[in-house]
Amino acid sequence: MKYIIAIIKPHKLEPVRDALAEVGINGMTVSEVQGYGRQRGQREIYRGAEYEVHFLPKIKIEVAVDDDVGDQVLEILQEAAKTGQIGDGKIFVLDINQVVRIRTGETGIEAL
Repeated sequence: MKYIIAIIKPHKLEPVRDALAEVGINGMTVSEVQGYGRQRGQREIYRGAEYEVHFLPKIKIEVAVDDDVGDQVLEILQEAAKTGQIGDGKIFVLDINQVVRIRTGETGIEAL
């Protein structure tokens, strides 16, 4: 099993959700987060005054999937979240050793 974490631009959430739903990925956790990467924020002008924004708003998507669809989900995330601009985000893929559904006690892939 794989645990995939994607940090994306906020306006890309719906296209990503729709693309994942098309291949049967319906469960995910979404959080509003802030951060920066190589660009270290950005400069903006507000009412004629220039100021620097250090932390940019992002969306963090977390999804657990079977190994069989892990690569497909990675490609879908990459394609759906891409704008071609700086700050498109990152995708992290981690291995999952165990999953337990609290309500039923199911484990492994059945718990997803």
